[in-house]
Amino acid sequence: MKHCGKAASAAWKWIFWSILVLLGIFAAGIIATYLAAFVTWFASGFIALWIAFVALMVYFFRDPEPSIPQEPGVVLSPAHGTVDVVDETEEKEFMGGRCQRISIFLSPLDVHVQRAPVSGRVGIVRHQPGEFKPATSPTCGLCNENVLIGFDSTEVPGEKISIRLIAGILARRIIPWSATGELVARGERISLIQFGSRCDVYLPRTVKISVKLGDKVIGGETILARRA
Repeated sequence: MKHCGKAASAAWKWIFWSILVLLGIFAAGIIATYLAAFVTWFASGFIALWIAFVALMVYFFRDPEPSIPQEPGVVLSPAHGTVDVVDETEEKEFMGGRCQRISIFLSPLDVHVQRAPVSGRVGIVRHQPGEFKPATSPTCGLCNENVLIGFDSTEVPGEKISIRLIAGILARRIIPWSATGELVARGERISLIQFGSRCDVYLPRTVKISVKLGDKVIGGETILARRA
């Protein structure tokens, strides 16, 4: 019979496409369920990472109050870290030539706020652009980005003391808080280095060094040297 079964065939086509649509909706529902679970898991993980990041930043930028020695005739450590160099060197820009040097390495776990080693007037704050080689090398101050801060001591007339804040691989920004001509007190906050770095302390040859290699020092608290 002519055209026999065409109507049924049309019906089955609609049924077939309706099944595909139904399967598509069902598959979309399953995908949406797994996607929602993934988004929830991802969001939870991201929040956990963010909380860890916040905790790390709070810990890194901590600024504990030191117990500042009141003993006269002492020079304090400007930085937290480990003493890994005690020698003599040239610092011509502020010290004017030969002087003693104590170099302090700051790991990323150390406090990175620096404090004035003596009471005095800030005589120089000079930024020197440079590289970002590892601060673990005591010679990195020759080529790395750094900031030199010099102090004209009011504790001993004519005495000069300077520090060089040196950037490293992680430390990409040195932020001085003191300006040239400003009076600072012993142990007062003067700068911040963001992440691992190094601090060189330049002292007159007349002072007696009180620390040795490997000593852990606390900024604004540990006595680096005593005046003879």
